[in-house]
Amino acid sequence: MSEFMQNMIAERLGGNMFGKDTKIYKFEKIKRAKKAAMEKNPSAELIDMGVGEPDDKAPAEIADILKKEVDKKENRFYSDNGIQEFKDVAADYMKKRFNVDIDPVSEVNHSIGSKPGLAMIPFTLINPGDVSLMTVPGYPVTGSLTKYLGGDIYTLHLTKENNFLPDLDAIPEDIRKKAKLLYLNYPNNPTGAIAGKDFFEKVVKFAKENNIAVVHDAAYIELTYGEKQPSFLSVEGAKDVGIEIHSLSKSFNMTGWRLAFVCGNETLVKAFATVKDNYDSGQFIPIQKAGAYALQHPELIDKTREKYKRRLSKLSEILTDMGFYVNQPKGTFYLYFEIPKGTKSGKKFNNAEEFCDFMIREKYISSVPWDDAGNFLRFSATFEAETLEEEERIMGEIKKRLSEEDFIF
Repeated sequence: MSEFMQNMIAERLGGNMFGKDTKIYKFEKIKRAKKAAMEKNPSAELIDMGVGEPDDKAPAEIADILKKEVDKKENRFYSDNGIQEFKDVAADYMKKRFNVDIDPVSEVNHSIGSKPGLAMIPFTLINPGDVSLMTVPGYPVTGSLTKYLGGDIYTLHLTKENNFLPDLDAIPEDIRKKAKLLYLNYPNNPTGAIAGKDFFEKVVKFAKENNIAVVHDAAYIELTYGEKQPSFLSVEGAKDVGIEIHSLSKSFNMTGWRLAFVCGNETLVKAFATVKDNYDSGQFIPIQKAGAYALQHPELIDKTREKYKRRLSKLSEILTDMGFYVNQPKGTFYLYFEIPKGTKSGKKFNNAEEFCDFMIREKYISSVPWDDAGNFLRFSATFEAETLEEEERIMGEIKKRLSEEDFIF
């Protein structure tokens, strides 16, 4: 690596130590363990329960809109901060699905996926020394950008004792004074928990009392099983203190299409649009047109929702019968469960990373470990299975492999 450029790298990325960090991050560890397992036994079937992306493609009806719109000459232009048609439909979707009134002109804007949106939001709020309140385990992007901007992170642990909701009352007063942003995500990745209106009412009160903006990441809001996840904005006063981000990736299997929208507080949405205008020139208009069609047809989600519900229920049954503590997921497509202490054959697991490594190397089952608030593993119900018979075969194989061990809890 060039010494000249090495000394040019910004301190936020490590400065002249950029690229020299010898720490191996967990996803790289998983990748190496998978490679080693397959080299050891090339004929083995590796069941990948770690991929957090839909296993199916977008519904044909949505793809047909894209195909039709892509041939129209007028759709070739930059869309900048989005076409009004998509904003109108997004506002109508919020009203019909969650009984939330959104002004389609001033209170909603599109984003090229929710991840860029979550990355841009700190630019609207964070000054050096400000604090972002981030839940762990959780999606780290907003926290990472907070650090880039000279801010700090205060972590809120999601524990089973607190129903995987953050304990806002436990936040020290000095942190509250410096906090500028509270990031929430329900239904929650990875725990599968949902948050009720009573919790959101508490969040609104907390935000107003402490002058903290709320960002609710609702990427999985349409994937619930039984009890519905309310929109944060459906609570009185929520629009005064925050915004909500909705993604089309998970619900409509549109992950690679990159389309989401930010809605809520008019000033914060305008600030987001200002930052976004300096970052990109908008998502391709035909994709926005297809996204508008998707939001007008939420019934397209039903088949996907039923599939995940079925898979999560079966996975939960398998693990529970073996003695695992499983947080029964009320939403998302993840199963979050506590690792065993070891096996009767003498293996010991000090943390989830060790158990994850054991699962890959000895059981040929890949997953994602979380050691932020207890020692848990995350299974994703998005594994590849074209038919119901194939799905049942994979479930049976998981049960068979895990049944070979006597786990100690």
